[in-house]
Amino acid sequence: MFEPAFQADVVVVGAGVAGLSAALRLAHAGVRTTVLEAGPCVGGRMSTEKVDGFRLDRVGQLLFTSYPELRLTPGLDALALRLFAPGVLLHSDGRRHRAGAPVHGRSARGALNAVRALASAPRVAPGRGRGGIGTLPPPRNRSTAPLGGAVDQARLGSALARIAGTPLERLLARPELPAGQALADRGLPSRTVDGFLRPLLAALLCDPDLTTSSRCADLALRAFAAGRAAVPEGGAEVLPELLARGLPPGSVHTGVRVTSVSTTSVTTAEHGEFRCRAVLLATDARTAAGLLPGLRVPDFHPVTVVHHTTDEPPATGASLLLDSDRGGPVAHTAVVSAVDPSRAPAGRALVSSTVLGPPPSDIDTAVRTHLSRLYGTSTTRWETLAVHHTPEAVPAMRPPHDLRRPVRLLAGLYVCGDHRDSSTVQGALHSGHRAAAAILTDLGATGSMHRADPAPTARAA
Repeated sequence: MFEPAFQADVVVVGAGVAGLSAALRLAHAGVRTTVLEAGPCVGGRMSTEKVDGFRLDRVGQLLFTSYPELRLTPGLDALALRLFAPGVLLHSDGRRHRAGAPVHGRSARGALNAVRALASAPRVAPGRGRGGIGTLPPPRNRSTAPLGGAVDQARLGSALARIAGTPLERLLARPELPAGQALADRGLPSRTVDGFLRPLLAALLCDPDLTTSSRCADLALRAFAAGRAAVPEGGAEVLPELLARGLPPGSVHTGVRVTSVSTTSVTTAEHGEFRCRAVLLATDARTAAGLLPGLRVPDFHPVTVVHHTTDEPPATGASLLLDSDRGGPVAHTAVVSAVDPSRAPAGRALVSSTVLGPPPSDIDTAVRTHLSRLYGTSTTRWETLAVHHTPEAVPAMRPPHDLRRPVRLLAGLYVCGDHRDSSTVQGALHSGHRAAAAILTDLGATGSMHRADPAPTARAA
């Protein structure tokens, strides 16, 4: 039982990754920090259900090795990332095509040289040598590939290489439009936009209508182009658990419902008042607005994740599979156990599929039918392990979207979360970083944070 007059320098309300990362930075700076979580465990939306030896993520958020905060956040040096195959697989017209993989080492110059070489190469008729003067017919798959021919694909590689190397400040200075409109205005071939960029961005942003700010879309493309998609080994819950493990023992208290906050105290339903020098609200946007009326509550993108198992896994390996044709409810799917074997028992495959927007009424039947087309195999004997529907999974980022919403409301009262930054794990971690820096500045402890703040690197397994 807690003492009603429990003392702390900072009370963090919410044990998601934003609150835990902020708490860990504060603790490393010597600030006494207490984390209060209403739920039974840490992690918020980054939770993992265990069913018969399977590890099933509830929201299925993708990470990218290019996320800076995975390297900058204390406590994540032990995070093992399991990588998807480079690029993605696109399903189109009954076939699957690899797209977005590195081009010539992801070098912009190499991709541009590939375009020039393809455009200037002599077209040689069948049966002629290099000196022939005939015309070579187009490749047989030119009209069926969702990205077009070799020149279009090389141009896409060049565009991805450029965005990977574009400074953040330049991306954020671009005019802001809805992502779908911005794609249409950029002069890329329509086949590339509709066959690759739209399904890719829908998967990265959880926004099938591409109403997201074009600046946020550019950041998502930059993360994709500069790194590899990944999942935490062992399930999404591993990331917040690592953060919580780095805190001093007794710092995190679960099952504690906060009923009110001020600049100097937090009142709870179960344990009375916690007095402190500062309060950091690190809950979801709706809960934060309930405690502090007047805070903006964004719209949200609903996400449904359907988990199946089979003893005959589809032959797609560790690939993220997207549907270019948009011929069913599944936005993306993967044999997750091929990416991270720890998520399924030996001899079984775990297939996890994501549905964006409102799910169909008979979701399991609709998803099975769609997966049968995407994977080119019968799904009749697949066993459904779980269907996780999260109505407010991802805060919407429609333009104009402020990627740096203030984390300091007034001296002693702060707020962080993916609703204050970008709606990604990177955004949640970064908002926690910003909030910790603001608190330490106000408490006069910034120097100790910088001395105690290592820069670990998440290791890819």
